[in-house]
Amino acid sequence: MIWETVRLALRSVRRNALRSFLTLLGIVIGVAAVIAMLTIGAGTTEKVKADISKLGSNLLVVRAGHAAGRGGPDQTIRPLQDKDLAALRAHLEGARAISPAAQKQVRVIYGTENITAGVTGTDSAFLDARDWTLASGRAFSDSEVRSGAGVCLIGETVRQQFFGAGDPDGEIIRVNRSSCKVIGLLAPKGYTGFGQDQDNVVLMPLAAFQRRIAGNRDIDNIYVAADDRTPTSELLPRVQDILRDARRVPQDKDDDFDIRDMTQIADTMTSATSTMTGMLSAVAAVSLLVGGIGIMNIMLVSVTERTREIGIRLAIGAHEKHILVQFLVEATVLSLLGGIIGILIGLSLAGIASLTLAIPFAPSPAVILLAVGFSALIGMVFGFFPALRGARLDPIDALRHE
Repeated sequence: MIWETVRLALRSVRRNALRSFLTLLGIVIGVAAVIAMLTIGAGTTEKVKADISKLGSNLLVVRAGHAAGRGGPDQTIRPLQDKDLAALRAHLEGARAISPAAQKQVRVIYGTENITAGVTGTDSAFLDARDWTLASGRAFSDSEVRSGAGVCLIGETVRQQFFGAGDPDGEIIRVNRSSCKVIGLLAPKGYTGFGQDQDNVVLMPLAAFQRRIAGNRDIDNIYVAADDRTPTSELLPRVQDILRDARRVPQDKDDDFDIRDMTQIADTMTSATSTMTGMLSAVAAVSLLVGGIGIMNIMLVSVTERTREIGIRLAIGAHEKHILVQFLVEATVLSLLGGIIGILIGLSLAGIASLTLAIPFAPSPAVILLAVGFSALIGMVFGFFPALRGARLDPIDALRHE
């Protein structure tokens, strides 16, 4: 019975192909827009998570100066210093790695080639804190960090500029006016979400950077990586208490440093992209309502056109429920066809967007199944009234209809 009804519904769709296509166009556009928006949104969220994770997992970043919205413009910023780093290393529990960093953009020269790169002075714990690995070579030794030896690690962009695909190990480059021996190559990290090339970098021991490049003993950042058992939300107040004590900040004064929780930043950015995706999808879903109204209109027209056919079926023994099921199935099949076409178009648009925007293609099977189910539901809901109207026709009046 049901399969025969589906076959009749498909035949009706084919018989009025153009009208059927125009009817389901609203469903196609709505489903395609929702699928495309949700898939692109999921890909964007994955990219945001990946970009944040490149900075390090479970990471706190301590910077000098007041947090946003605190302190006045006339307040002097006290830079972070060695004693702050020493206090954290001596008293902080729950940290996997604690590493200082000072940065500056300078010219890096090799032979006749030169490039402007971000030079970072740090120590051997930096790679662990930032979840950065070496493609080749070795990290700084403790003695090289203490003595401020003229050694360095370079990023992939610097390697490509100076050595192409060659091995830079043991080569001598000039960082500003100081010679530096390359002892290792950093694994590529690519660009951040803000377009910054993370591989255009040179790492050197902090003491060497302070003496040869910066000309001071200031520290720009202290990276604190939490261990697997300690969430950053628990580690942050410990860091705050230790630094307030080490920097002798009075109890009635705000912190003269800022601590950024990268986990919270990642969650906030993920939440923002998810909210925006939801809003855009909700707007796109309005097309589904429009499509449902279109289906109702065309089914009402179909009932009017086929009044005599309905009368004949009722006269030869068909029950109201048979007529009701017939028109409900036609509306559902029409809506489902629109949903399937919309899914294919939506996934195609999302695939093109992922290639264009360089974001992951992340279709969700649950969303696709939901789109199919919602399409069928729209057909049933908006097709019910026309189907009910057809089922309640009086056989005598229906047979008289011209």
